[in-house]
Formats: sequence, C-alpha cells, structure tokens
Amino acid sequence: MRKTLLLAAALCAAGQAAGAAELTSLEKRWLNAAFPVLEYAKSRQLPIDIVVQPQAGPDDVPLAMGFAGGRCKLVMSLRGNPDAEKVLAGVAADEQAELIEAMAAHEIAHCWRYAQGAWHALPAGFVEAGEESASDPSLLAASKAMREMRREEGYADLVALAWTRHSHPGDYGRVHAWLDKVRAVQPVARSGHDTRVWVTLAADAGRFGSADQPFENAAALWKDGLLNDE
Repeated sequence: MRKTLLLAAALCAAGQAAGAAELTSLEKRWLNAAFPVLEYAKSRQLPIDIVVQPQAGPDDVPLAMGFAGGRCKLVMSLRGNPDAEKVLAGVAADEQAELIEAMAAHEIAHCWRYAQGAWHALPAGFVEAGEESASDPSLLAASKAMREMRREEGYADLVALAWTRHSHPGDYGRVHAWLDKVRAVQPVARSGHDTRVWVTLAADAGRFGSADQPFENAAALWKDGLLNDE
C-alpha cells in the first residue's frame, strides 16, 4: 500500500511537470527499483520531492539531485533521452534493479549532505592544504569547483555501496565492479566525477560494517579517501 501511495505521488508530480496523466513504463521501472531508497530517505525525514522532466535535455543524466527552496529535488530525465540507460549497457535486464537502486542511493546521499548543512564542507579535523596558482583566476575557481564536486561524488558513491552492502550483500561484488567500470572512464583525471580513490577503497564490503546506516557507514572511508585525493 505504501509503495502504491509513493508511486501515486510521483504520478502527480509527473502530471504537473510533464502534462501527462501517467508515468511511462520506463519511469515506473526506475521508480520501483528506487523505492526502497526513497522509503529509507522518508524514514530519515529528508525533504525530497520527485520531479519528472517532460523532455530530457541533451546532457541530462537519468537521475540527478537538485536543491531549491530548502528541499531536495530528485530529477528523473528519462523521457526523450536516448542515453537514459546507457549506464546499464551490457547488464542483463534482471540484474539492473540493484544498479538503479544504487544510483538512487547515490543521489539521496547528496540530499543528506545538503540537509545536514554540510554541502561542500570538509569533515571536522580536515583543512585545505597546499596552494594552487594560475594566471587566470577563473582557472583556480574551476579547479576548486571540481575538487568540491569530486569529494561530494566520492561520498555519494560510498553511500551507494554501503546501501548495497546492507540491502543486497550477495550482489555487492558485481555492483562494485559495475561502479568501478563506470568511474574508470574519465576524460579528465581528477574531474568532478573521478571518484576512483573512494571506489577502490570500497573493494572490501566489510569496511562498511554491518549496520543499516549508509550515510554514517560511508563517513570513515570518505575521510580515508580525502587523505589520498591529492
């Protein structure tokens, strides 16, 4: 019943955003896969709204997290998106749900950081070290932005893996291998999505512990990765 209610709320959001009476079958499949994560987010009282794009833009990813008015916006960009499931290429249909669930956990981690007032903040005891120099101030600003984004993406990847560790322990190895493969393709080293330092640290699922606390379980490995993200 609770699952039906959540999907009904998503349908309403889709109707407002897309002018459509129903979600597409693809959107329903992704929402069904993400449902356990959304339920967990609700239990942690995270302020999340689901937004369904009526038409994906040329560079939109299938799931993304935005922030507006003090709330998190989980944005689905599946309609009219030819690359919507590119990230799942080569994965058997019956093995994709756990990957979509991990992607949802990744996005929810961004909301957690935002709700905690910690967005782009280093954990206690960490400070920026070293100095960068460039003749163009915009290059320094771009480097700082990439560094901050990379740290947030690293934390979110760890939350996705910590979630999998508890919810699908038998699938941890293949989910980690999939994420490792996704992150291995980096057009620019140390870009905003170059989280290889953290994904490598998480090769051993046991490092997360057994508690059902993905946000907290990711914190220690995130700190370890920060020490190596130089």
